[in-house]
Amino acid sequence: MAPAPIPAPDFRTAPAFVWHPDPDRLIAVDKVNRVDIDLLVGIDRSRDTLRRNTEQFARGMPANNALLWGARGMGKSSLVKAVHGAVAQDHARLKIVEIQREDLPSIGRCLELLRGCEERFILFCDDLSFSHDDQHYKALKAVLDGGIEGRPDNVVLYATSNRRHLMPRDMIENERSSAINPSEAVEEKVSLSDRFGLWLGFHPCDQDEYLAMIEGYCAAYGLHIDPDTLRAEAIEWQATRGARSGRVAWQFFTDLAGRQGVRI
Repeated sequence: MAPAPIPAPDFRTAPAFVWHPDPDRLIAVDKVNRVDIDLLVGIDRSRDTLRRNTEQFARGMPANNALLWGARGMGKSSLVKAVHGAVAQDHARLKIVEIQREDLPSIGRCLELLRGCEERFILFCDDLSFSHDDQHYKALKAVLDGGIEGRPDNVVLYATSNRRHLMPRDMIENERSSAINPSEAVEEKVSLSDRFGLWLGFHPCDQDEYLAMIEGYCAAYGLHIDPDTLRAEAIEWQATRGARSGRVAWQFFTDLAGRQGVRI
């Protein structure tokens, strides 16, 4: 006997939910871990594009699934959560549902819970990528292609990845070189990213953008410090990390705020 379908939660109780399978359930998240959209510096085009797409979706208009890909720590997942927060201020029925990559095989059951609800859902999968023998990507096609039933009209998928094609380049080349028909061998996996209607690329920031991020955090949280001191300490911090990114900028600001006695 097939298990009885679980009832959908009262989506009015929270802005966000996390999907957990076995047993299937959606856990409410009362407070989403996110930053204000105005604090995301250096990604203006991606911010405006994703926000416009999300506003269209929230109004019940056509909208694309979105793949945010590129450099680590440049605000891909932060942007998804910030855009949801900004748009949901005017569209309370817009919810975000997070699903882990390893739970993708159960995504069909999650969609059935969301289908037909009055709310509209951003289905969010962070850090999406696939290895050589990974078959989870086939489950993802249920959202992107929809199958016979089609993707629910009230669901759109936003995913982040460090890889544009969701699988390592060396794996793509290896499969091409060892296959009887090289193009067909990798087409299904490589073309998965093509099924996202909206691609947003994120690239490493330069020093000016890195410093602008930190200055923006200082202004937003009322932290006052000599500009020359701030610049010197921020550059020294990124030198010890060997990288510049939005994540590194926030980590430096967190350390600075702690030393200055400023709560964030």
